[in-house]
Amino acid sequence: MTPPVQSNRRGAVFALAAFGLFSTHDVIVKYLGGTYSPIQILFFSVLFGFPLVTIALLQDRTDSNLIPRHPWWTALRTGAAVVVGISAFYAFSVLPLAQTYAILFMTPLLITILSVPLLGEVVRLRRWAAVVIGLVGVFVVLDPAASDLGLGHLAALLAATGSAIAAIVMRKIGGEERSVVMMLYPMVANFVVMGSLLPFVYVPMPAQHLGAVALIALLGSLAAFLVIQSYKRAEAVVVAPMQYSQILWATGFGFVLFGERPEQNVVIGAAIIVASGVYILLREGRGGASLTRPVLRAFHLRQDTGTLPRIGLWLGRKNDEDNGH
Repeated sequence: MTPPVQSNRRGAVFALAAFGLFSTHDVIVKYLGGTYSPIQILFFSVLFGFPLVTIALLQDRTDSNLIPRHPWWTALRTGAAVVVGISAFYAFSVLPLAQTYAILFMTPLLITILSVPLLGEVVRLRRWAAVVIGLVGVFVVLDPAASDLGLGHLAALLAATGSAIAAIVMRKIGGEERSVVMMLYPMVANFVVMGSLLPFVYVPMPAQHLGAVALIALLGSLAAFLVIQSYKRAEAVVVAPMQYSQILWATGFGFVLFGERPEQNVVIGAAIIVASGVYILLREGRGGASLTRPVLRAFHLRQDTGTLPRIGLWLGRKNDEDNGH
């Protein structure tokens, strides 16, 4: 049943608040990235995230073990989440916030492309056209002819690609794999990999910086809770596009806190990417336009960095039931 207009509005407000918190989370990552390696920030983010995730996992009373039912798909998603975590944290540390978000917003375009071979999705001409236009927007943002591309740009591209892979895999096996498996494996992998690399990059952290890392975990968890509440109140096609509001937060935070002024190519490219992404979301929201709705069902995941409770693990089955899938 379609939620009433008032409920959709409340859901949109919850989503806007959530993505504002996510943006604040990313600002702290950028602030700490000026002093510490993303490996160190990611390690302690996972460490502080474990208690919050443990509380969430207490809700799972299923009598089972932690052996994945789809080990290879789970391994692929886990590896993708590790790549996303380190890549996204590095990109936020070295690139302007607005530019990082603009590149990360290519994730739904990649999800659309990957949904064809991995989910058997039928993508027709209009959505393919939106994908091509969106990729043109990414090219405009990068502007390789006029700017020097560095590791930060590559990291943002890797984060977008890894996030798309993780989202598609969760869409493929999320209905059969236990939530605890899908949540814990990326976190443990991040903890082990970053922990093994930590001695090579570790810099002592004062109490206020440790507190900032703890705040990253707290903000991410609060934002995840608000996104869940938004999807309980509103249609996915209303909530999902709210994620693009992060570009506004990024522009404001970047200007006030870091003196960043978005360049013209970033503004134009971001507008193209957002327009193409919103079009894909709206097309998938129409009945009969998509078999699996890969972007609409996966876009609430944000970047799957393997540091926080994954929103989609609680929403996936509910959304499928609500839409008759």
